[in-house]
Amino acid sequence: MTDTAVAMDTEQRLRDTNWRLKLLGALALLGIGVLGALIFLQYRTEAQRDEAIRLQQHTFEVIIRTNQLSGAISSAEAALGRYVVSADKRLGQQYVSYWARAGEQLLRLRQLTGDNRGQQSRIRALQAAFAARGKELDETALYSTYKRHNDAWGSYYRVRQSPARTRLEALLAQVVDSERLLLRDRTEAAADLLQSSTYASRILTLFGVLIVLGAILLGWLAIQAQGEKAAADAEAHAERERAIALQEAVSAATKQLREEAREREQAEAQLRQIQKMEAVGQLTGGIAHDFNNMLAVVLGGLEMAKRQLNTSPSDARRHIDNAMDGAGRAAALTRRLLAFSRSEPLLPEAVEAASLIAGMSDLLDRTLGDTIAVETQDTSHGWCVFVDKHQLENAVLNLAVNARDAMNGRGRLTIATGQADHAIGQGGERVAGEFVTLAVSDTGCGMAPGVMERVFEPFFTTKPVGKGTGLGLSQIFGFARQSGGEISLDSREGEGTTVTLYLPRHAGVAAAAPEVAVSQMATSDRAYDILVVEDDPRVLNATVGALEELGHRVTACPDPLQAPEAVDGMAALDLILSDVLMPTQTGPEMIAALGERIKGVAVLFVTGFAGEVDAEIFAGRSVLRKPFTMAGLARAVDEAVELEGGRGTRVAAE
Repeated sequence: MTDTAVAMDTEQRLRDTNWRLKLLGALALLGIGVLGALIFLQYRTEAQRDEAIRLQQHTFEVIIRTNQLSGAISSAEAALGRYVVSADKRLGQQYVSYWARAGEQLLRLRQLTGDNRGQQSRIRALQAAFAARGKELDETALYSTYKRHNDAWGSYYRVRQSPARTRLEALLAQVVDSERLLLRDRTEAAADLLQSSTYASRILTLFGVLIVLGAILLGWLAIQAQGEKAAADAEAHAERERAIALQEAVSAATKQLREEAREREQAEAQLRQIQKMEAVGQLTGGIAHDFNNMLAVVLGGLEMAKRQLNTSPSDARRHIDNAMDGAGRAAALTRRLLAFSRSEPLLPEAVEAASLIAGMSDLLDRTLGDTIAVETQDTSHGWCVFVDKHQLENAVLNLAVNARDAMNGRGRLTIATGQADHAIGQGGERVAGEFVTLAVSDTGCGMAPGVMERVFEPFFTTKPVGKGTGLGLSQIFGFARQSGGEISLDSREGEGTTVTLYLPRHAGVAAAAPEVAVSQMATSDRAYDILVVEDDPRVLNATVGALEELGHRVTACPDPLQAPEAVDGMAALDLILSDVLMPTQTGPEMIAALGERIKGVAVLFVTGFAGEVDAEIFAGRSVLRKPFTMAGLARAVDEAVELEGGRGTRVAAE
């Protein structure tokens, strides 16, 4: 080969080498570019994947926080329900704690959704609904706090499905649904990103195959990218499994909380039963003590009267008067118990408070003793109230006895009647209007704040066991509310106590007290033909004897089923005097069965418990309460006949 050929061959090889070097350089540059593209793609994919995972975790956290808020609200409402039922202050504190916890959950939920304008608008609406619901529940809790249990029950059942609660639940559901939709969109976006990354990796892998020297490197990079992608998928799958496990844990915890709530309800029911039995025992002891005192007066007075009946008639009459006074106080205690239990309806009439207090002066002096100075004040200017007179007298007497005990039998008792004109929002819960005030003040030991908080609770008393029932102030509280008024208490330890009754003013004129003596009625020329129906033979004999003593002509009937025969056997009939509850037939049922055969005949029902039947069954006829005096019986007979239109229509025997 010539030198020229060698030179040409060398030059060709150099050109081939340069081409290969250039191609290798180009391939290297292309490989570097592909590698750089793969690195960039991997970085972007990881960054977007991390962002997608972060957003998914954020969505799960919002959903979980919303469920926790719903659970806290449910716990607060459940605690309020238990508080309304039991009036246990600890349950009331639980309700406040649960509701505050729900407020904290709502605040955290608002912070979590700060990057979502749509959710922020829902959270603001949720806060408004939460505040409205809280106001409803707080009002219900206040009823229980002020011992207005009936109002608390009514309020609780009224707000159980209130618009505020419905709005609150709907907004909570909207927040969760919105987050779920957002989670779906973010999951789809992550899937699209993954698909795009896979497509780009395949293209770059194809370029790597075409690159001779960079194929292995590019393939390895592609495999590495694929492995990382698989790892990312596995990590995302693990995150989803952790979220599912978290939801299951929340469900399990919720189930456990419900089981614990049921267990607490059972324990609370057992506790209420125990407390009820303790209250019954306390009530029984107090009533037994009071009745023993009154029976001692009755039995002792009758025994002394029996011994002195022949030797000293004046002393015998005095002892008999004491016995009747004791029996009257026993009957008054029974009426107070019935009024407290809401079993005996009030019989209101127009009463001038100042005159009532003046008429009670002798009774107060006998009850309180000489060591208590009683002072009365009147600035009511003749204002009247429309109340049950006997219940008002009992309330005043009860307050006076409490004041005597607080002063240890020595001190000054002031009973003041006055006027009050309250605007809406003043004086507790009183509405606008004019009120007659009746304030009983003492110079006794006063009350501690803890005692004042419970003083109106039934069965609560600071007296020793067997010395009181704990019904005094609670009975007066119930009487004031039944009469449309209220009661207030002002007391300081060591300075005395003032209890004030606020009763609505009545525009009418006070009814005049009847002044008919028994002896006068006994000699009255108004003698009626009366049929007495009573199943108790002792009560029947006593009633017949009293009516005959008053000068009436009486026929006794021991069984209401025999009443038709007795009516047919009477030559004339002006009045039927009947017990209410009897074994074979009630008094109202007997009168209804007699029908037309007693048309125009007056009817007088006698009962010791006016709440035992519906008042409508009496059909507007007169009712006389047991026990009664002869004077009361005489007035009731005359009123029943006058109510029927005079002396009644005589019915001849058929």
